[in-house]
Amino acid sequence: MHCALLCHPDTPARRVDQVQVSLALDGAMVTLVWRIAPAASVAMPAPAPAVRTDGLWQRTCVELFAAPAGAAGYVEFNLAPGGAWAAYRFDGYRAGMAALDLRADPVIATAIADDALVLTAQLTLDALPPGPIDLGLSAVIEEVDGTKSYWAVAHPAGAPDFHHPETRQLSLALGRGIS
Repeated sequence: MHCALLCHPDTPARRVDQVQVSLALDGAMVTLVWRIAPAASVAMPAPAPAVRTDGLWQRTCVELFAAPAGAAGYVEFNLAPGGAWAAYRFDGYRAGMAALDLRADPVIATAIADDALVLTAQLTLDALPPGPIDLGLSAVIEEVDGTKSYWAVAHPAGAPDFHHPETRQLSLALGRGIS
């Protein structure tokens, strides 16, 4: 699956002109590749230990939101180009937030290719039951001049809100998981 993210109209980017994501699913293992261009415009966080870190959304960060089709509860992953990550579960829209227990930490790699920042992440969705899932992909992009823009597959009316169910426009069939 491949898609282009849309910049929220209330937070226009100055120089970043494209954010694209490709996704491959193998059981509950997801491989995502974000391409953000041009790379020279993106403020890169300093390399950080590949550990769970809160507040990543305040700087350049890519995100994945997933929920069983039609369910109120969902999970959120934040992945920073510097290597830090976060994972949460919610019982409903911005309610009941807790750290998401993972069988394996996400693996993040960052490179520059063809004038794009390329962030590749592998993570597992084994916290979700097998079956159809609704998926939202998004990114907070901070540019070198401090401009912040918010990108997603779809945006609800109003301010940027990646948690809103309307942002989960993609559908996948989650397999039985990995053993």
